[in-house]
Amino acid sequence: MLKDYEKPKAEKKEKLKAEIKGLQAHFLLQQQKLMEAGLPVIVLVEGWSAAGKGHLLTELISEIDPRFYNVVSPAVTSEKESRYPFLYPYAKAIPENGKMLFMDSGWMDNVVRKYVRHEITDRQYAERVRSVNEFERQLRDGGYVIIKLFVHIDEQTQFERFAELREYAETEWRVTDEDIWQHKEYDRFLNAYDDFMEKTDKIVRWHVLNGEKHRMIVRDSLKRIVETIDEALEKGRYCGEPFKEKFPLLNMPKLAEVDLSPAIDDDEYKDELKELQKRLDLLHNVMYRKKIPVVLCYEGWDAAGKGGNIRRVTNALDPRGCDVHPIASPIPPELNRQYLWRFWTRLPKNGHICVFDRTWYGRVMVERIEGFCSEKDWKRAYNEINEFERQLTDWGAVVLKFWIHIDQETQLERFTARQNTPEKQWKITDEDWRNREKWPLYEEAVDEMLAKTSTENAPWYIIESNDKRYARIKALRIIVAALEKASEEQLGRGLGRAIR
Repeated sequence: MLKDYEKPKAEKKEKLKAEIKGLQAHFLLQQQKLMEAGLPVIVLVEGWSAAGKGHLLTELISEIDPRFYNVVSPAVTSEKESRYPFLYPYAKAIPENGKMLFMDSGWMDNVVRKYVRHEITDRQYAERVRSVNEFERQLRDGGYVIIKLFVHIDEQTQFERFAELREYAETEWRVTDEDIWQHKEYDRFLNAYDDFMEKTDKIVRWHVLNGEKHRMIVRDSLKRIVETIDEALEKGRYCGEPFKEKFPLLNMPKLAEVDLSPAIDDDEYKDELKELQKRLDLLHNVMYRKKIPVVLCYEGWDAAGKGGNIRRVTNALDPRGCDVHPIASPIPPELNRQYLWRFWTRLPKNGHICVFDRTWYGRVMVERIEGFCSEKDWKRAYNEINEFERQLTDWGAVVLKFWIHIDQETQLERFTARQNTPEKQWKITDEDWRNREKWPLYEEAVDEMLAKTSTENAPWYIIESNDKRYARIKALRIIVAALEKASEEQLGRGLGRAIR
């Protein structure tokens, strides 16, 4: 791509200024139409140091309403200092429907710099390229308009611009050691940029711009942006088709086949609970020391005992390194973004543990059954969720997922007990009774979810919870075994593979 790039011929200043003025006016009109249509836009500006990305961004936003866009410049944190998955800052920054995000360097600069610096291996590089393609496709399929620009200059031009900036005290600070290093490694960066662009050009196309003439960069960028937005406005919000990727799936029984009779006596429960919590407490320290993140996911029937199960886990953990996220219906800022956004923003730092009381699987259960998303959306979500969880385990996380299971008779008994006990009445709502009437629909959805998303790296565990005490002990056994296994492995690929 970059090696074969031919510079366009120079054009007259007045002609360029007139074109830019017209494009800026058109862009301002488009901004209003985007808000009305609820279309979110991401403009990613990548390129060489001193290529003029900052000047370009200033020109791009100069005539549009600042209330409806955001500009971010995520720093490339070193691999040792990073506490989150590498896509975290970009997923966190995605805009709401109808708004725009301009990104001054992003996932490309992050991956390429770390690869050239030998902070990541060839395998990690390949995993991150795959994750970028998945991320871009998930955003595109969820209705986002993505425009990727690369501002290109040759080695001599970069050298001359650095020399000019360093000539004056007011601008010398703008040339960093990192910039000088990139110039010294220009050929390696050129090859790495080319490779990354070739491997991430299929989902969303790259557009290479001549960085030698500032006005030409602005004109060509605006032209690409307004043409892409015009096309999106004409076609309407895009909704991707369901697709299939071969993940290493585990065989899961249907819920109707699960024996719910397992139980535990009181003395055994108390003794084992104390022992497992003690081991979990020690393992939490190991996870922190080895910087291994842990993500525990709880789903299950209403009144199945999720809350009590979670409480027995968190009672053993240092609250400074553990967060519990109860997931309810999305609030407007969450509803107006891609559905995984509210989970990206709740991920733990490495070495910490987070517990999700309900999860991203709402997409293929309640949203599917209640019609809160389209059929395309929930059918596509199985693979999107598997990709998301693979990105977490590629990062090094232990991911465990529990379906807390009871039968209908037990649920009815617990609902009735809650309704008839004043101090527990807050636990039962009209919605709980309505959901109970849809038990067969939910059971069908859960069976499909378990069959399509229980992967080797992020397995599902069905926890028999007619006896709540047994369920608590079983979940703790699984967590302790998985963390003990992770603590014995090197930090890296495969840490999320808990034993079955």
